[in-house]
Amino acid sequence: MNKNKALQKLNDFQKNTITEVLGIEITDFGPDYFCGKMPVDHRTVQPYGLLHGGASAVLAETLGSIAGGMQVNLETQSVVGVEINCNHLRSARDGWVYGKATPVKIGRKIHVWNIEIKNEGDKLVAVSRLTLAVIDKK
Repeated sequence: MNKNKALQKLNDFQKNTITEVLGIEITDFGPDYFCGKMPVDHRTVQPYGLLHGGASAVLAETLGSIAGGMQVNLETQSVVGVEINCNHLRSARDGWVYGKATPVKIGRKIHVWNIEIKNEGDKLVAVSRLTLAVIDKK
């Protein structure tokens, strides 16, 4: 399957989820990275008009979780979030934010992912670390 078809399939898989509600789109991936973007609009801001920290955490967990899922055999295994932290470094009021997940450690039972979220000016908005457990499907 070519990359464009794979991206379309990944985005279609997000239908009827929080990912779709927040307008998150998967934009690129490779062997050691996974990227997406999220609008800064009425769906993702808090009452003061700034990007909501929870929306940044959803973007981070979405990218890290999908990236982790691509590292396992999804017919027999799944990945689930165990812990996430998110440091909010800069506010965003409009436009888009862009996330990039890169692996810190891909183990048999635990994955750790680093996710950087940047604004349209390529400045860090948030950094996140996501720990995933690899579990066997029943």
